[in-house]
Amino acid sequence: MHPFTTTAFELPGYRAVKTFGVVRGIIVRSRSVVGNIGAGIQSLFGGNITIYTEMCERAREDAFRLMLTHASELGANAVIGVRYDATELSAGITEVLCYGTAVQVEKAGS
Repeated sequence: MHPFTTTAFELPGYRAVKTFGVVRGIIVRSRSVVGNIGAGIQSLFGGNITIYTEMCERAREDAFRLMLTHASELGANAVIGVRYDATELSAGITEVLCYGTAVQVEKAGS
């Protein structure tokens, strides 16, 4: 089952019955030489640099999935307060972190 996820701290119509604590997904990505060359060419023309956009989207999606796996392993069916963070570890190497609070929710009034 795909857990409920939200950047808010509650899910309308549901109540948290158990809290498991912070869960996270961490992914570290580097830009390839070929990717840097392609991005350099795109930057000459201005606008969205799609090579980097796609890399960032993949990194966020991977971090998100790892967070969901962590939550599932604890028995949670929802993650609230979801946030992303990114840190450049060194030139061309970036860490993407997705984190939130794992909870077990049930329909309000159940």
